[in-house]
Amino acid sequence: MRKILFVFATIASLNTGKAQEAVEILKKVEANMSSENRVMTTEMTIKGKRASRTLEAKTWAVGSTKSFTEYLAPAAERGTKMLKINDQLWMYSPQADRTVQISGHMLRQSVMGSDLSYEDMMEDRRLTDIYDAKLIGNEEINGRKVFVLELTAKVADVAYQRQMMWVDDGRFVPLRQEMYARSGSLLRRMETLEVRQIGRRWFPVEMIYRDMLRQGDGTVFRIKEISFDQPIPESVFSRAALK
Repeated sequence: MRKILFVFATIASLNTGKAQEAVEILKKVEANMSSENRVMTTEMTIKGKRASRTLEAKTWAVGSTKSFTEYLAPAAERGTKMLKINDQLWMYSPQADRTVQISGHMLRQSVMGSDLSYEDMMEDRRLTDIYDAKLIGNEEINGRKVFVLELTAKVADVAYQRQMMWVDDGRFVPLRQEMYARSGSLLRRMETLEVRQIGRRWFPVEMIYRDMLRQGDGTVFRIKEISFDQPIPESVFSRAALK
C-alpha cells in the first residue's frame, strides 16, 4: 500500500511540476505578445479557391480593452472601421454610411471574408486568465525546438474550449496553434511564418490562419509596421471616430 501511495504521490508531483512549467511558459509568451498599447499597419491576404485579395489596415490598440481599426485598401473597403471597447464591437461601413454593433451569433462570422472571426479579434485576454495549461511534450518545427502545451478553458465565455500550442523554446512565440470546439472538432489552425525581434521582444509578424470548416487556402496576416507603447489620443476610441 505504501508503494502504491508513493507512486501516486510521485505522479501527482510530476503533473504539478509540468503544470507550473506550462504556466511559466505561457507567462513568457504573454510578455512577448502583450503591451500597454500598440500601433500597427497590417496586410491580410485571403486566399480563395479561384482568386486572392489583400486588405491593408491600420490598428491602434490599448492593452486588451480597446482597439480601433481602419481599412486603407482596396478602394472597395477603404474607410471601413471597427471599434472595440471591452466586450463591445462596432463596425462602420462608408458605403451604407451606417454603424452596426457586432454581437451574439454575429461574432462567429468571418471578418471581411477571411479565415478569422470577429470572436478571434475580440479575444485579447491573457491566456493564463482563461486557460489551464499542461506541458505534454517537446517537438521540433522547422528546426526550432518547441514546447507542446494543452490549454483547457477555465471560464465559460471563451471562443475555444481547448487549444494546442507549440511554443518556440527560446523565443517564446507560438509557432503553431490549433483551436477546438467543446465537441472536440478542430475549428482553426494558425502557423507562424516569420518571427522578428522588435526591441527586446520576439514577435510573430507573419501568420497563416485556416478555418477548418470552410474551403480556401487560408488567410495570411502580415504586420508591415508595428510600434509599442506609443501615446494614443483617447479620442481615437470613440463612436464619433467611426465616422
